[in-house]
Amino acid sequence: MSKLLQTPIEYLKGVGPNKGEIFRKELGIHKYQDLLNLYPLRYLDRSRYYKINELVDSNTEMQIVGKIVHIKTVEQKSRKMLVATFADDTSQMDLVWFQGHKWIKESLKVNEPMVIFGKCNFFNGKVSMPHPEIELLEEHQQNVRFAMRPIYPSTDKMSGRGITNKVVGKLMQQLFSEVHQDFSETLPTSIMEQLKLISKKDALINIHFPKDSNLLAKARFRLKFEELFYIQLQLITNNLVRKEKIAGFAFEKVGEYFNDFYHNHLPFDLTNAQKKVLKEIRSDLANPAQMNRLLQGDVGSGKTIVAFLTMLLALDNGFQACLMAPTEILAQQHFEGISALAEPMGIKVMLLTGSKKIKERRIIHSALEDGSLQIIIGTHALLEDKVKFKNLGLAIIDEQHRFGVEQRSRLWKKNTIPPHILVMTATPIPRTLAMSLYGDLDVSVIDELPPGRKPIQTVHRFDSNRLKVWKFIRDEIALGRQIYVVYPLINESETLDYKDLMDGFENISRDFPLPQYAISVVHGKLKPDEKAFEMKRFVDGKTDIMVATTVIEVGVNVPNASVMIIESAERFGLSQLHQLRGRVGRGADQSYCILMTGSKLSNDSKIRMETMVNSNDGFEIAEVDLKLRGPGNLMGTQQSGVLNLQIADLVKDRDILMTAREYATALLKADSKLQKPEHQMILRVFTEHSKRKNIWNYIS
Repeated sequence: MSKLLQTPIEYLKGVGPNKGEIFRKELGIHKYQDLLNLYPLRYLDRSRYYKINELVDSNTEMQIVGKIVHIKTVEQKSRKMLVATFADDTSQMDLVWFQGHKWIKESLKVNEPMVIFGKCNFFNGKVSMPHPEIELLEEHQQNVRFAMRPIYPSTDKMSGRGITNKVVGKLMQQLFSEVHQDFSETLPTSIMEQLKLISKKDALINIHFPKDSNLLAKARFRLKFEELFYIQLQLITNNLVRKEKIAGFAFEKVGEYFNDFYHNHLPFDLTNAQKKVLKEIRSDLANPAQMNRLLQGDVGSGKTIVAFLTMLLALDNGFQACLMAPTEILAQQHFEGISALAEPMGIKVMLLTGSKKIKERRIIHSALEDGSLQIIIGTHALLEDKVKFKNLGLAIIDEQHRFGVEQRSRLWKKNTIPPHILVMTATPIPRTLAMSLYGDLDVSVIDELPPGRKPIQTVHRFDSNRLKVWKFIRDEIALGRQIYVVYPLINESETLDYKDLMDGFENISRDFPLPQYAISVVHGKLKPDEKAFEMKRFVDGKTDIMVATTVIEVGVNVPNASVMIIESAERFGLSQLHQLRGRVGRGADQSYCILMTGSKLSNDSKIRMETMVNSNDGFEIAEVDLKLRGPGNLMGTQQSGVLNLQIADLVKDRDILMTAREYATALLKADSKLQKPEHQMILRVFTEHSKRKNIWNYIS
């Protein structure tokens, strides 16, 4: 790429220090290169010229050739208007200005052929165009002409400082003029020929100054492919480098702990999906390179048993294992489940959370350091400097997207040689996101539920059906079942008209009174011991109904709970609805999920309700969620920085992403270090990309 492109933006003719500062602060444009990569958001079609008698009320910009035949100032009660009569050979219309009368009037030329451009207003059969763009026809024909007019990203501050779209367009023309269109090629001839891609130079010209829609489409495809190709190249290379350079402990034997549990204590037969995943993990652990694997499994698919069997492999090879969860409730749940599995074999398991007393912490710290504590389950408390292991060989992270990148890396540093990493998530991740967010991890998927699990029946009911829903709950409780009722809010919102939890609790208490019915209530404002007490009452079957906020989204396993009622379900995202639904259906009985909403639903809310009713497949639901919410919202703010793409879109460009990953994989299989002469240009561009300190380098 031309050295000129590294020039600071203020040196571009027409920018200067003031505009340069605004470009830096508002759009992150520091150099010529950054401006070149400021791709248009959309385009206006300037290929057609309308006659005045052809104009229609369409709310789109139109372009007309004609002459100004008369100019006048019109006095109104509160303001003055400058009005020019504009005519072509078919009719007349008014051009109107509400501001800047003096200099506009001076600049207007009467009876000179000109081109006007803007949106038209239609009132009482008359047509007018407020604040049109005006250009003399002669100048219009001499200027750089392109049929599709680009509309660039902007901000209020830029508009306020006079940096309009027209100004950005002129600066882009100036940029192309100054660098003499000296754009180096960034993709090899072989890929360009196979995919019939246009050159980098043609792509850049036609993304900013498209001659027609066909060339624009080719430019967009070329630039999207290139962006995704280099991202995938970086992610796959990181994976290969880690396997070569980051040493790990080779778990060479499958020993007594694993075999004893597998043959004598396994509470149920593993599904074929669990066996496949376990085989992938065992293969990784046998190598002297750090495992870095993502384990995806829908709610209730049996990830915990796979995690425990992996821990036993660490113990068989003389190492300790830890599991880190994002909340105390979830950590407690894991602790209870894993302790029950470990107890018959005399394996020591302990729990470390923020609420542990200092005396208990000291005992845990000491047992970890001398190696007598084999398995530790915990929250962020595991990351504290005081927590030291004798020989940590395996770190398992549950729902890892809830931890920041820096937090996770602190766990890796608990050993001189990094432990093997198993990342688990019950949030199904669409394939496009998995390939981008977790493209440098190996991915395992448990895509099969344990046998005997009945699919949860999901229905959507409006608030007007509440009496029938309450009758259904009474019938279920009479059969000995338990019920969840989940609310989105704790306190009443002034702006949102939704039933809040406390109001709901009072209503349910009236309809399900003591002593016939008992109710637990759990929300985020309760103290941990109060929360634990209420949870335990429900788990032990002492209460019939659990009224809660989304704190029960993860971490509660009550096989006897058969009904999940989600109040104001339109307030929840699809993945959260699916997670909540997964709290039931854990026993042998038929379970139900009832989505309660108001009668007025947005189009997106209707799609969410229909998707939940029609599908129990978490991955299918996640794909719909991605289309509705976009990648940034889906992954939360911690991960949103990952997705600051310049031109590609992970939702719309899924096929291009797949193709890019395919080509990147094939290239690295043929030449993993990019040493072949024909790959030197790729290596150069790849090295430039890797220097940029972006989050792609730190994902996992």
